[in-house]
Amino acid sequence: MKKIQMVDLGGQYEGIKEQVNSAIATIMETSAFINGPEVKSFQSELEAYLSVKHVIPCANGTDALQIAMMGLGLEPGDEVITADFTFAATVEVIALLQLTPVLVDVEPDTFNIDIAAVEKAITPKTKAIVPVHLFGQCANMDAIMQLAEQHNLYVIEDNAQAIGADYTFNNGKKQKAGTIGHVGATSFFPSKNLGAYGDGGAIFTNDDELAHTLRGIVNHGMYERYHHDVVGVNSRLDSIQAAVLRAKLPKLDQYCNRRRQAARSYNSAFREQANIITPRTTQCGEEICDTCTCHVFHQYTLRITNGKRDALVKHLAEKDIPCGVYYPIPLHKQKAYVDERYNEADFPVTNQLVKEVISLPMHTELDGEQIDFITKTVVDFVNG
Repeated sequence: MKKIQMVDLGGQYEGIKEQVNSAIATIMETSAFINGPEVKSFQSELEAYLSVKHVIPCANGTDALQIAMMGLGLEPGDEVITADFTFAATVEVIALLQLTPVLVDVEPDTFNIDIAAVEKAITPKTKAIVPVHLFGQCANMDAIMQLAEQHNLYVIEDNAQAIGADYTFNNGKKQKAGTIGHVGATSFFPSKNLGAYGDGGAIFTNDDELAHTLRGIVNHGMYERYHHDVVGVNSRLDSIQAAVLRAKLPKLDQYCNRRRQAARSYNSAFREQANIITPRTTQCGEEICDTCTCHVFHQYTLRITNGKRDALVKHLAEKDIPCGVYYPIPLHKQKAYVDERYNEADFPVTNQLVKEVISLPMHTELDGEQIDFITKTVVDFVNG
């Protein structure tokens, strides 16, 4: 059996090696390292894939979130509602811009932001909602967009983990994750479903005026060289990363399908296990149907309900099976974001999830032998 990896980027590289190497060689020969042809081509190709008017490439996913908020003109003290159960980058940029983060609980089955908690948290100071499409599927965007319209709020989609996922509205219409709100942000960190070989990110919007503002912000506030019209930052996707992403983009749906197939195999092995809760998809429920496009399984995350999660992490390490706990500490308990405004009674789901969640290896190169070994190891230990 091949060595099991949390993410097998080396194996994935074998399928795109010639295209990547050739493109990088051309970049080296032309020295078009910043804002070169590869970046412009990737931007256009991603716009076409997402059916969105504007893609603004930038240096990383955290910058993408920050620049999105800067472009909307949010001001210090404005309240921004987001999920308590997610990576810190989401709340980090809110704090960096001197906005006021408002953390709320999540749903126990999808891990995404709880709509009732969002509605309860809205005040006259609220200016934006940041739904995080966690682990590979969209939050309830029908309800979020309805709340935003009712209260005149911006919606900033944190799409770092769900690029390629479809969201099906209540009326049957489908739209790509990250293109539904006023603006979306994503990361091309190497382990993402669409990952570069270094840092990278992008911002999406259908708003022409906002797109113009964002294009200036990513480049020191310049639209004309040495003319700084807005306060900006230095956040540009380099040409080599764009070349890697161009090679992967046509394969993104294929990559996501491979992840779904691995998730189906995991689900099948864990079915009927009383102490294991498998991921739930918004479109298919506990199963993952053959036509599923609502979940791209950036992570495959279980809940271990009999108190053995931490012991399982140790046991898997002893068996050379990598895993991850995403996330072990709620944001409202992180030292940087502790605030007397928060009441523990408002976070029952998040406080339970951090004790139970464990993410198993998930990538495009997983094979049946590896999955069989992983699942048998998990089941035997949890029930032992």
